Amino acid sequence: MAQEDGSPVTSSALQFFPWLSPGIGSPYSPWLRELKSEERGLCLIQLLYACASHVASGSIENANIWLDQTCQLASPDGDSMQRIAAYFTEALADRMLKGLPGLHKALNSTKISSVSEEILVQRLFFDLCPFLKVAYVVTNQAIVEAMEGEKMVHIIDLHSCEPAQWINLIQTLNARPEGPPHLRITGIHEQKEVLDQMFLRLTEEAENLNIPFQFNAIVSKLENLDIESLRVKTGEALAVCSVLQLHSLLASDDDHRSKTPLASKNLQKVLHMNKLTLGEWLEKDPINGSPDSALSPLSSASPKMGSFLTSLWGLSPKLMVITEQEANHNGHTLMDRIMEALYFYGALFDCLESTVSRSPMERQKVEKLLFGEEIKNIIACEGTERTERHEKLEKWILRLELAGFGRVPLSYNGMLQATELLRGYDGYKIKEHNGCVVICWHDRPLFSISGWRFRRYQ
Repeated sequence: MAQEDGSPVTSSALQFFPWLSPGIGSPYSPWLRELKSEERGLCLIQLLYACASHVASGSIENANIWLDQTCQLASPDGDSMQRIAAYFTEALADRMLKGLPGLHKALNSTKISSVSEEILVQRLFFDLCPFLKVAYVVTNQAIVEAMEGEKMVHIIDLHSCEPAQWINLIQTLNARPEGPPHLRITGIHEQKEVLDQMFLRLTEEAENLNIPFQFNAIVSKLENLDIESLRVKTGEALAVCSVLQLHSLLASDDDHRSKTPLASKNLQKVLHMNKLTLGEWLEKDPINGSPDSALSPLSSASPKMGSFLTSLWGLSPKLMVITEQEANHNGHTLMDRIMEALYFYGALFDCLESTVSRSPMERQKVEKLLFGEEIKNIIACEGTERTERHEKLEKWILRLELAGFGRVPLSYNGMLQATELLRGYDGYKIKEHNGCVVICWHDRPLFSISGWRFRRYQ
């Protein structure tokens, strides 16, 4: 890979940081550890870019050399840039190891992900960052207003794992002037233990308030869901809730991705970043001009997604509320995905850096078991194995409209509640965008919430 002047991209690091050397065990290595925070962050971005370029081109030997240099600066308990670099290097190494299937399987054979650990990390993310809280508040208010006057309400939760959302809804519906409706929630999750806990918590709350309530548990992955098992009944007002789930259906068996790296101009922009936080460094290079930023919904077409949306449309939902990552991690090239992921997860790591000290185990669990695993999936996986295929709101709007859904402007009262909730968090804000809600870290959009309804074809 060469720059516009023909010089290798990897040599550009030496122009700005002459102590960098692409040799393992370089005598200059100690200098790396003495860099100031700003210099170290810029250096790490360059090192990651150089390493990723070699991984993308299949030059494993060169990638290994630059990976060794990166590891001298990266640290899972350092500042934001050091922490995120640690997980990006792990993801790049994992992708390299997949070229040696036997070795990769051997090194991952003893890894165990327990249900209790999954529940814990989701709860920690809910507690440490306000994103899910805002999504639940906005979603619930939209449901309450859409179901005004309805006597039988059925909610389908496409990833049922957090009882706090529905406990709040039960309490709100109980306070309706006309009294609460008969409420049925269908919860979908691939772990029975998670659904069992949801059933116990929600049933207990409904009994305490004397609300007629049913919980229908469906143990299934979203991609394998049998629509008939949802048991939608005539006379029910139906609402569908999806929080950070639909993007997984974009995986396709015939996923053939180009390995063309980003143009070198993106690297030149990175070299001139000079802000302290990772989010501010990456704010200078949004990569909005990459080919994958085109809004064609066919750029990542998936039969699974089309079939699933068609099935949901066939249920005639009165309301569907979708929360998704406001990111572009389904790019055609590995380099597209790496740069976009640096931009997005850099902001998330900055969020935690601003609100939680560096040492707590809770923060490390969220970074490693949630953010780190998502980063690894985006970078190290391909085909149906790569499920973290986040796309931006504009693509979701086109995709859902083509599937027959009409947009529902989200509640003004929901926006007010979310704004009030965020008063206790510095740096977070929400914006209204074409009737949808975007949750931001400073001015960087990170999550979107959109409302939809069944619409008959003309």
